[in-house]
Amino acid sequence: MAIKNKIEILDATLREGEQTDGVSFSAQEKVLISSFLLRELAVDRIEIGSCRVSAGEFEGVKSICAEAEKHGCLDRVEVLGFVDGKVSVDWLRNAGAGVLNLLCKGSARHCSGQLKKSPQQHIDDVKKVIDYAFGHDIKVNLYLEDWSGGMQRNPDYVLSMLDSLDGFPVNRYMLSDTLGVLTPMKTAEYVKCMRDRYPQLHFDFHAHNDYDLAVANSLAAAVAGVDGLHTTINGLGERAGNTPLASIHAILCDHCGVSTNINESMLYEASRIVESYSGVAVPVNHPVVGEKVFMQVAGIHADGDSKGGLYCNDLKPERFGRRRSYSLGKSSGRANIRKNLEELGIKLDESTMELVTRRVIELGDKKERVMPEDLPYIAADVLKNSSGNEVVKLTDYVLNLAKGSRPMASVCVEVRGERYEAVSSGSGQYDAFVKALRKIWQEKLNSVFPTLDNYVVTIPPGGRTDALVQTVISWKWGDRTLRTCGLDADQNEAAIKATMKMLNIYEKESKV
Repeated sequence: MAIKNKIEILDATLREGEQTDGVSFSAQEKVLISSFLLRELAVDRIEIGSCRVSAGEFEGVKSICAEAEKHGCLDRVEVLGFVDGKVSVDWLRNAGAGVLNLLCKGSARHCSGQLKKSPQQHIDDVKKVIDYAFGHDIKVNLYLEDWSGGMQRNPDYVLSMLDSLDGFPVNRYMLSDTLGVLTPMKTAEYVKCMRDRYPQLHFDFHAHNDYDLAVANSLAAAVAGVDGLHTTINGLGERAGNTPLASIHAILCDHCGVSTNINESMLYEASRIVESYSGVAVPVNHPVVGEKVFMQVAGIHADGDSKGGLYCNDLKPERFGRRRSYSLGKSSGRANIRKNLEELGIKLDESTMELVTRRVIELGDKKERVMPEDLPYIAADVLKNSSGNEVVKLTDYVLNLAKGSRPMASVCVEVRGERYEAVSSGSGQYDAFVKALRKIWQEKLNSVFPTLDNYVVTIPPGGRTDALVQTVISWKWGDRTLRTCGLDADQNEAAIKATMKMLNIYEKESKV
């Protein structure tokens, strides 16, 4: 059986997702999520809960069904129910739902071990529920729980169950890898067996991710001919979770030429909504919806992107309402930095680009994050204050702060090739640093040391705790005022940089 041209998607976030440890959606949150999934993301069907769980579950299902009916999509809303005579069907009817996903035992092991019944007894019970549901206008899909285990240990049990249900009004048969034990090869083999034997039936495949194979197994099931796949947003679900919708959608479209009804431009927003309501953070490297999956880090990649998209694949961020970005840090090259500057409308010549690149790498080596919004400050810092012929160089310094003692600074500088050292205390670490420098200029160089007039600290926009600090210091030198700035992740470092820039200006101009 060839792969289908189009695959149905059932999203089970509101049922399987709530089986993630610690996740519980309120009734209102369920209504909001279900409306987004049905009307914005355009999933074919959603599974929203389980019968008989709690009064809260009943109210949630009831609210979702009322909202779905209002918008003409109640037939796309499904609820998990059990082989319990009339109970689940009546619960479903009272909640206003119209589709029952009936959970039966898909393996002989589960049938005898959990129900303590023979296969025939269980089949008879299943038939009674189907008949009762059909008589009350409730559509039935049949979950074959532990179908994978059934196919591994006793396939005759599985096949006899489907043979026995021939002619019964079952819309879909759901093939469940309940324990997440399948491999792609086994998935394809077992699905093909079902497809070949029952070509007229509609089959869904329901994967679990215990071995990190949910996406691969879903792909194998699709290639083997299933009609529908079960997913959750962000891969939420019992234990290791279920098949992430965004991942399998992209694979089907890009690698199999299979279409779905999913509005992929809404996948990222769906991920953020569920992340917010569930409280389960999405890893930044999660395919398609992770915060940083469209960020290029290596400079060579940014360079390649500028030369015909050499490092881009079919996962264009724009498909998912996103955009590509370029990381700034120790791995950044000029291409990364240029890409970010272009976004900000800033153009620099090659020599300045080289200086800015060095500065970004220097900050990255300190394990500091450099953000795009920091770049104008770095560029301004380089343009205003960089010099290739410094006459004053800070070769070493130590700042000490101990409880009960005044801050101390030990400073070593070179002035026109001559080395000078001094130690001083101060009211703060930077104050001690400046006083040590003043000692050198006054006592060893017999020179006037400019007076600090004003000191202003600013943080580039963003409010991050690891933001760069820009320190602007004004100095009085006779009737002149010098104003220099320093930029660093550390406030003292920024102030020290501003001070050294001032001393270079001062020494150059005072000796002319």
